Amino acid sequence: MEYPITVSLSYQDKLSRLTTFFRGLMVIPHLIALWAIGIGASTVAFIAWWAILFTGRYPRWAFDFVAGYVRWYTRVSGYYLLITDKYPPFSIE
Repeated sequence: MEYPITVSLSYQDKLSRLTTFFRGLMVIPHLIALWAIGIGASTVAFIAWWAILFTGRYPRWAFDFVAGYVRWYTRVSGYYLLITDKYPPFSIE
């Protein structure tokens, strides 16, 4: 079975000191966008729950949207928690 979301990490010997210092400020736009999209993702997950209850299938559009939100949130969390030095893109792709 192939999983729709995978996380792979590799150890970095050296992180940028400048971006580490300003990381809390740099992540604020992402957190605002994720807050707004999170409301939508919660709504879509609630609608998908009813669809699964009655049809037995997770609607593809709902799955793609919620999985994209989780991917974006994971990238931002990894950046904010100093796991990676790569700035996350503003995208659910």
